[in-house]
Amino acid sequence: MRIFVTGASGWIGSALVPELIGAGHQVLGLARSDASAKAVADMGADVLRGDLNDIDVLRAGALDCDGVIHMAFVVPSVSEAATQSDAKAIETFATTLAGSGKPLVISGGTLVTPGRPATEHDELVAAGPLAARITNMQAALAAADRDVRSCLVMLPRSVHGEGERHGFIPQLIAVARTKRVSGYIGDGTSRWPAVHVKDAATLYRLAVEKAPAGAVLNAVGDEGVPIREIAEAIGRHLHLPARSLRAEEFGGMLVHILSTDMPASSTITQELLGWKAIHPGLIEDIEQGHYFV
Repeated sequence: MRIFVTGASGWIGSALVPELIGAGHQVLGLARSDASAKAVADMGADVLRGDLNDIDVLRAGALDCDGVIHMAFVVPSVSEAATQSDAKAIETFATTLAGSGKPLVISGGTLVTPGRPATEHDELVAAGPLAARITNMQAALAAADRDVRSCLVMLPRSVHGEGERHGFIPQLIAVARTKRVSGYIGDGTSRWPAVHVKDAATLYRLAVEKAPAGAVLNAVGDEGVPIREIAEAIGRHLHLPARSLRAEEFGGMLVHILSTDMPASSTITQELLGWKAIHPGLIEDIEQGHYFV
């Protein structure tokens, strides 16, 4: 297959493009800068210059390929401008691919279901701070009614691996270095789901190859890692104590995700596609030390 990938030079895209090419696919990667274009070309993919607001470019990329994997997102991702750009991109892809039966793979985030791990069968409800993004996910799944093989890959809070520089683990490390303590909120029993970036890339490949229309796939390796264990692993490497801190000592999204229990399961995904996480889990990955270089 020839696959159009947005976000090809990003954190997950940089693992996905080699994964696709290694499996015999051709890749056309969207690039909005010279640096991104070089990164995409260096991985062996063709380059299409433009960004998520270039509707004509997105349409041309989709028409030129046998399927689309859409991972790019305007930063900050929770802004109104970002979600509107995402909505327009999804609608462009859905309209362009309508009637073709071609795959359209869209990124989402694992859900929060109080009291139990989230599953792929949980209802997508457009509420809370991510309501607009969930509306976009619903629109992507609805493309299945237009003969598009659309599906969602739901990413956990930590997509980790060597080279990660901007996710929540690097943020926690930065806070620990500043505060001289590796912190968590409350008793630290809140849990994060996590996946290694290479395992996530494999799931995206399987999704574009064979996921059925309307599928929701959870890219989860670790179902739920207690925040306290993450803080303790970071503390061991920095030779700092791990202890509870007040919520106000963390900034931005960290407060919410450190204080919310959000485990998620990938059992259904594994059974559906034969996917299995084979790379190091989150704690093992932290223990390897590459985050502290």
